[in-house]
Amino acid sequence: MADITWEDAFCAEGSACYRIGVDREGNSYIAVAGQEATYITDSREALRQLIRDIKAGKADHLLGT
Repeated sequence: MADITWEDAFCAEGSACYRIGVDREGNSYIAVAGQEATYITDSREALRQLIRDIKAGKADHLLGT
């Protein structure tokens, strides 16, 4: 596993919590909090999954107000 520095989780009431991280080479990672061992990195699939989660209402807390 890459040496990833994770930020604090982004959470909302009743929603999954996401964590965003970065490794020493500057690559970005997204994971569900508590499941950092099964992350996705900065890729098209990572972006697609984030969009699917937003559409499903699972990541509204990432959008801000």
